[in-house]
Amino acid sequence: MSDLHYEPCSDSVAEKLRLLENAYRSGNHDLAMSLAESIKDTLSFERQTHGNAGAATLATDAVRALAELPAAWREWASGWTHWRAVTVTETAGLGREREPVRVDLAFPADQVTDLRRELRVARLDAASGHLREVTSQVCCPVPSGPEVRGQVLFFAAVPAHGQSHYVILWGNPAAELPEYPTDLKVEGSGVGLDISNGYYSARLSRQMGQLERLTYKREHGLELSAGGPGHGEPPGIDWAHDYVPEDGIQKLRITNWAECPNYEVTRGPLCVEVRRWGFPHSPLHPVFTPSRLHIDVSYTFFAGLPYFLKNGRMDAVKDMDINALRDDEWVFSGFSFTDPLWVDSAGRVHEGTPAAEQRDMHGIGYFNRHSRDAFVALWLDLEAEQFDDLQRWALPMLYYRPHGHCWARYPAGGKQHFRAGTCLRQRNAYLLGPYFEPGGTAALGQSRGDVLRGPIYADTDGVTVVEETRRRLLQPLRVETAALPTAGAATGGQPLARPGENAAAAPLKALIWQALRDVKDAQFYTLDANVVDLGYVYDLRVRGETVTVLISMPHRGRPVYAFIGDPIRERLLGIDGVREVLIDFTWEPAWSVARLTAAGRRTLGLEG
Repeated sequence: MSDLHYEPCSDSVAEKLRLLENAYRSGNHDLAMSLAESIKDTLSFERQTHGNAGAATLATDAVRALAELPAAWREWASGWTHWRAVTVTETAGLGREREPVRVDLAFPADQVTDLRRELRVARLDAASGHLREVTSQVCCPVPSGPEVRGQVLFFAAVPAHGQSHYVILWGNPAAELPEYPTDLKVEGSGVGLDISNGYYSARLSRQMGQLERLTYKREHGLELSAGGPGHGEPPGIDWAHDYVPEDGIQKLRITNWAECPNYEVTRGPLCVEVRRWGFPHSPLHPVFTPSRLHIDVSYTFFAGLPYFLKNGRMDAVKDMDINALRDDEWVFSGFSFTDPLWVDSAGRVHEGTPAAEQRDMHGIGYFNRHSRDAFVALWLDLEAEQFDDLQRWALPMLYYRPHGHCWARYPAGGKQHFRAGTCLRQRNAYLLGPYFEPGGTAALGQSRGDVLRGPIYADTDGVTVVEETRRRLLQPLRVETAALPTAGAATGGQPLARPGENAAAAPLKALIWQALRDVKDAQFYTLDANVVDLGYVYDLRVRGETVTVLISMPHRGRPVYAFIGDPIRERLLGIDGVREVLIDFTWEPAWSVARLTAAGRRTLGLEG
């Protein structure tokens, strides 16, 4: 065990605040700026230490050993040691085929090596009695005392008013990062990403991460963009969130960020999430830098689904008065659509501009009567704390000069007073694709069967598509712990273990993992800080006598990964049965303190 104590090796936020105050009072602004940046680094460490996974909705009390599965399923899942069952129930009367399901789970820490490598999800096929693996994604795994917590995402298939049973498995140290087929593609780094699936491509601003362009993947490939100079920032199609203070002299925008103050990106085969947060900037930043309304916005893009989500919240951190505030504004140049539409509180879609007295709207959008292209915003949730006058209204303008189509929602109306603690939250979905009139026929001489089809675009009119999408999103599937039906259990199909994950590969894998612990990060001169316990090794694959190791570095200030990779290769080539070692490198996901093993935390003087 290391004799290192963490505190002498760093400084706390409280200590840095003291130094910052001293530097500021003495007029040393250069030192004060360096200290402010260092405070942010310490906050980042503390945030990683405490983790951001939600509280476990399904705790560890339902954990089962593999021996408790029927023999046929034990054979299929050979290599894994533990499992739990969940039942997914549909209550809205809508058959679901590719419905995203998220579950916050807790796992006993002594049963898990790396959730991203080990976790698998399987669906019980009641007709055949087989367990069949389904694509899954693990988000935000973090240690929490005797547990590891993480969010598990998978797409569920459940009949209307029915149930489906799923098994979640873990506990295979020989497991490799699974490679699932997906239509979700991501290019770029940071928040400046290009994200696409089978329905659309989305481009996020390289500057501030706002949605800049959408391209439809049907027929003529409609592109939604906004031209012109904007207001000095790069133009995009999503302009929220922003506000005008009481004095009315300027608008503070997140689109004025020269770079995102804070962000996190989650990538996987089922979804990509891009979250950004901070205080919006003035057009004359940093002359005006009010820290009054904190804004937090995230996009979620899914594989194989024709919509994406946007969650946002605005928090007043002090008493303040506003002149105007927007939480949803979209601008499209080029006049791609011919007609507006809107959604009432019952979820019914109405074509045309809403009447002036219609103040309770739950969606808005546009469609083209000729091409049948459409873009529809579904306002799923709008909530507030310490504020009682929420507005659910916007005017869809087809000819907003000088841009084109535009709508903007002002949830607080006009001039308002916010108390410290006032919070506005939104959850929206944006649906792209072909639109049909109620009872109408397909445009351009096509049959409905020629239109993109799937769980959202069923063989029905476009109004029902919008309404059912809204119903699906407002009435999600229910996930709970329940007994797993075991009658008729049968072995069938490909076993869960891939080559390199089965019992035959386990002894060599164990030797390699142990050898990797001999490789140190030499920049820690007096510590036994090896690359496994530091969490630098993301994956280990064995195919015959070839070993592939996927590694990362702890931060982008050390991009020359051969510093770690070369010693790894040299050490592994000394193992009998290993002829070639390939080193791959990734920045995704970014290394964090959560990747430290218990031994690694003790080595660095952190609590175990």
